[in-house]
Amino acid sequence: MQQQLMQALNDFLNTLAVEERISAINDFRRLLHEHSPFSDQPVDCVLWVKSSKVSPNDYNPNNVAPPEKRLLLKSLEADGFTQPIVVQEDTPDHFEIVDGFHRHELGKTRASLKRQLLGYLPVTCLNRERSSKTDRMASTIRHNRARGRHQISEMSEIVRELTRSGWDEERIGKELGMDSDEVLRLKQINGLTELFAGRRFSRAWTVK
Repeated sequence: MQQQLMQALNDFLNTLAVEERISAINDFRRLLHEHSPFSDQPVDCVLWVKSSKVSPNDYNPNNVAPPEKRLLLKSLEADGFTQPIVVQEDTPDHFEIVDGFHRHELGKTRASLKRQLLGYLPVTCLNRERSSKTDRMASTIRHNRARGRHQISEMSEIVRELTRSGWDEERIGKELGMDSDEVLRLKQINGLTELFAGRRFSRAWTVK
């Protein structure tokens, strides 16, 4: 039965033009993902989507130095995409980047990669239950910190945004992998009174 299904699938795909074939493969991958024992793992389902449907977020604090960016381009040209772009699927026609902005930028703009990728990009989608902006921001920071790269000033802006969204210091620390002192220091960079609302200070902070 399995061999018959595989042969029928092969015959069917051979009848399709490239764009239709990509769409069909995505549909099959989504179906397989639903039945996979690893369906809770985003990387279990990598889709190819048109680059025009993938957009950067407005909060990513990760920057890449020119030498590293040139090396990334060389890697993508020589080795291909070995890591998909991590996205949140807003609608079937739009995906917002959570991690992989520079892979997206190069894949979308460099002529050599555009030819190889036929105007598409490989993406893997975060689980839908973590679709809020604060969850996306936290996920982006975790990806950046896991690679050892993040910008302090932009990180403090993320902490401010999460605080304004109602996250307390304990949750911020837990979600972003920080201790309480690190969260406090990032709040201090902004120096905004609102970030310290509700915090209890020791007598050493008392103004005489």
